[in-house]
Amino acid sequence: MKKSWSLIVALVFVLVLSACGGNNTTADKGAASDNGGKKNAVTVKLGIFKNVTHAAGYVALEKEYFQKQLGDNVKIEVQAFDNGSDFSTAIATGQIDLGYVGPGPSTNQFLKSKNFRVISGADNGGAVLVAGKDSGVTTVKDLVGKTIAIPTKGSTNEISLRLLLEQEGVKVTTDSSGAQIVARAPSDTLVALRQNEVHATLIPEPWGTQIEKEGIGKVIVPWDQIPPNNGDYPLVILVASDKFIKDHRDLAKAAIKANSEAIEFINANPDEAYELINKRLSELSGKGLEIDSIKAALSHMRLTSDVSQAAIEEMAIVSIEAGYIKDVTVDKLDLSAFLDLSLLDEVKSGK
Repeated sequence: MKKSWSLIVALVFVLVLSACGGNNTTADKGAASDNGGKKNAVTVKLGIFKNVTHAAGYVALEKEYFQKQLGDNVKIEVQAFDNGSDFSTAIATGQIDLGYVGPGPSTNQFLKSKNFRVISGADNGGAVLVAGKDSGVTTVKDLVGKTIAIPTKGSTNEISLRLLLEQEGVKVTTDSSGAQIVARAPSDTLVALRQNEVHATLIPEPWGTQIEKEGIGKVIVPWDQIPPNNGDYPLVILVASDKFIKDHRDLAKAAIKANSEAIEFINANPDEAYELINKRLSELSGKGLEIDSIKAALSHMRLTSDVSQAAIEEMAIVSIEAGYIKDVTVDKLDLSAFLDLSLLDEVKSGK
């Protein structure tokens, strides 16, 4: 009887140990399945361009402001884009959660999908009109019969170009009676200008500075004379998907804080910022710039978290008239839902 009782006790003891060991194994597997071994970890996918005009985002990444504000439990995945059309498609289809883009292509996409919002500004201005050195172009009026390059069709740069041409009475045409607009990647534009295949370009920094530095062309309309509002218009905005805002409103606000913190740092520590911007630019594009070029480029823009809805609406009207926004007439245009600046207001008020 004693032996039987001892056997039962021993068996129960083994079962208890097994149960404890099983619980530990389950916990380890659960932790290992999370990002970086952290419980309930969240992955945030952030999109950004390979342009110096996205400087606030570069610094927010390099100084780890995004990581600090979003928290250690968040894994940040960065995806680089060459143009706003690809970015806007990515955020509309859930490939990224938030990021930096121009108002032109993002407005076009929003009116189709209506599933992401502007939550903050990042940069106002930063594009210039450059004429090739052998183009014979010294003023905007000289662009009649000439070809002008923009990075992509429907881009914010094209919208500014159309407004500029309209101000000077130059029509956009497909023949020599007016100016012709073609799309060229910025790196291809440098070659096209050198070979006189295009005569001018409205292009974001640092490309304008680079073109002048290489002696390929000359800036004929500086950034603070580019419409709308003489350069003080949103060129880069921070947008987030509706799903991300709904599921992680706190993280969306954290991203706004990181963006604002980066802007403050750049303004207060420009020399250090130039190095950080160049480092991130090199990582994203595979090629950096001379610091003097970055310094010159940053002097051609105004970093700010503020956003002008009026300017975005003015640019949207141009897109409608150019045929990039379809099924929406100017009198029916309503972008009030496109901007959700309540998060920015909460951040500014310390909430």
